[in-house]
Amino acid sequence: MQRVGAPGNHALMNFVTIILAAIALCALAVIIWLVAMHRRTGAIAREAERLVPATGKTLEIEGNRIHYVETGEGPPILLIHGLGGHHHHMRPLMAPLGDSFRVISLDRAGSGWSTRAAGMTGNLREQARLIARFIDEMGLERPVLVGHSLGGAIALATALDYPDKVSGLALISPLTHSFDEVPPEFRPLYIPNRFLRRLVAHTIAVPTSVRNAEKTLAFVFGPQQPPADYAIEGGGMLGLRPSHIFATSTDIVAVGNDLPALQDRYGELAMPVGVLFGTEDRVLDHIRHGLAMKEKVGGIELEIVEGVGHMPQYSQTRLVADFIRRISRKAFETGKADMQA
Repeated sequence: MQRVGAPGNHALMNFVTIILAAIALCALAVIIWLVAMHRRTGAIAREAERLVPATGKTLEIEGNRIHYVETGEGPPILLIHGLGGHHHHMRPLMAPLGDSFRVISLDRAGSGWSTRAAGMTGNLREQARLIARFIDEMGLERPVLVGHSLGGAIALATALDYPDKVSGLALISPLTHSFDEVPPEFRPLYIPNRFLRRLVAHTIAVPTSVRNAEKTLAFVFGPQQPPADYAIEGGGMLGLRPSHIFATSTDIVAVGNDLPALQDRYGELAMPVGVLFGTEDRVLDHIRHGLAMKEKVGGIELEIVEGVGHMPQYSQTRLVADFIRRISRKAFETGKADMQA
């Protein structure tokens, strides 16, 4: 006796088998593609490390290896780079300032040639603590902190949490206020899941960064042009490594966690503070992140530069160095007066 429905069940089983085989083939194709991207990432990263080797010294702090370079003698100035950056981004300022100050430029934990310890979140107060520890370990006597972009937010956090360790702040194109939503330019690296963040960093992020390099540089440096030697002499290739991409993504995710609370405390700042911003900054709006600080920080010095983008330390090096020198002298003179009082 023939079973009713048997041919239909057989057809269904065949269909399911075909679907599963197609899924398996797609999964295999994705795995092969990811392996290929991983190998390409490794090759690019090795070439980057060959062309832009570490040239400074390192310091171990809480399991983080912090790489830094320094020059000059005198009162200390500590340079803190921004999101996705490294100490090279602040290097244009070192020679102009080194004739009067001891100038240190570091790679933040996870960035450049520094490493970030497992379990670190990258949030602002954590990074501020590492800056304070770096100041102690280096024996710096209340330095002026020069923070660029995200480095500005970290400098602010350090001054608020450790005011006895800082003489003043000279902030260049600083991040000072939180965003209602992640800007579109940063969304590809806003990856809250740690596993996915690491997977992306070791596969598609580096090749994608190479492909989009021209657009990215136009966004960061525009309307000015990046230096012709930015890739190697400017350290640009250091960003083409999985560890650096992972740290940058971690910073993007973490920064929104405590910036709202931080910006409510700006009125506590009792030290000299200066902010320099370009009116054509494509990364951070000079009104929201610069001019808005006038109402929050008493005695703040604002310098707004017409027609300049997010990286004035390259296009307006002398002007920026003079700004830092002016804030620094004011800060160190104030510090001396406080000690004598």
